[in-house]
Amino acid sequence: MFIAGLGTAVPPRRYTQRECWNAVQASAEFSRLQPRSRAILKKVLCGDNGIATRHLALEPLAEVFDATPDALHARFTRHAPALAAEAARRALDDAGCGPAEMDAVIISTCTGYLCPGLTSYVSEQLGLRPDVFALDLVGQGCGAALPNLRTAEALLAAGRAEKALSVCVEVCSAAFFLDDDPGVLISACLFGDGAGAAVLANAPHAPNAKHKKRRGVEWKWGSTALAPRQRDTLRFSHKNGMLRNILSPAVPEVAGDEAEKLFSHALASAGARHGDVSGWILHTGGRDVMLALRKKLRLGEADVRHSAAVLREFGNVSSPTVFFVLERALHDAVPDGLWWMSSFGAGFSCHGAWLQVGPPQNA
Repeated sequence: MFIAGLGTAVPPRRYTQRECWNAVQASAEFSRLQPRSRAILKKVLCGDNGIATRHLALEPLAEVFDATPDALHARFTRHAPALAAEAARRALDDAGCGPAEMDAVIISTCTGYLCPGLTSYVSEQLGLRPDVFALDLVGQGCGAALPNLRTAEALLAAGRAEKALSVCVEVCSAAFFLDDDPGVLISACLFGDGAGAAVLANAPHAPNAKHKKRRGVEWKWGSTALAPRQRDTLRFSHKNGMLRNILSPAVPEVAGDEAEKLFSHALASAGARHGDVSGWILHTGGRDVMLALRKKLRLGEADVRHSAAVLREFGNVSSPTVFFVLERALHDAVPDGLWWMSSFGAGFSCHGAWLQVGPPQNA
């Protein structure tokens, strides 16, 4: 499978962490929180947590305090299809492909629910063929991009499609509210809204004239490791009709351990060594998660610079994150060769893939 085009999208309004702190302090909800909860908000929003700004589907920012189930669902319904469609349009443009060429569209999300699913709305907005194979994936959390891509790989390998559109979209602000649960508070301070998309093909795809220098990316191998015993470290639950993010302090350690085990297995399967990896496309999670990944995977600051930059500018955008990181790395001076892409999320689940990156490919 070949990644022929990439695209990302975020809401137009960008907020600094300081702006978020100022808005929180001025809210009635802040005065109802326990002193410990207020201290958590100040520490995360005002401290050095690796995040400077986030794009949020809120205008004005005070909309975040309208946290009824109906308001949160309306926010997801309004913004998720639009963000997904915009990222998909950019991926199609990057690949030089038209909507009618897509045989399948697969969309992942975990921050809201629509029936019919997002594929119905996005297919309509993009003008995809009426007979397109449309599949909605839910419940995989921040790690969803790689299972989505593996699903497309299976369709292409089976000959059921020649080109497929892979999309991840999260309106994390549709799950924001404040109470005295530390996981809920920290989630509201770390996550941002966004979407990522890729055009996938079963044969090398020649760049169009607009992107003739675009590097070739071949998906070589993907794998997943589930750790159900760690399920309660990271997952969603429901309370009072709203999604509630369960975010345990153990997440960095668990993420580092599971990522290291999967990577070791991948090295053995590929007959490769650590030094053979020339590029790292890692889900950001947060500052502490990045530090754990660096330690467990034996990486330097330069290896994770694109993941760190995405975290700094967008926050944790959940499942689309690896699309943002891959897009940046391909436009930077990361050497061609074998790249490792990894994501993790609810379950606890960890996913990885080998990418072979090289000069522009010929069809």
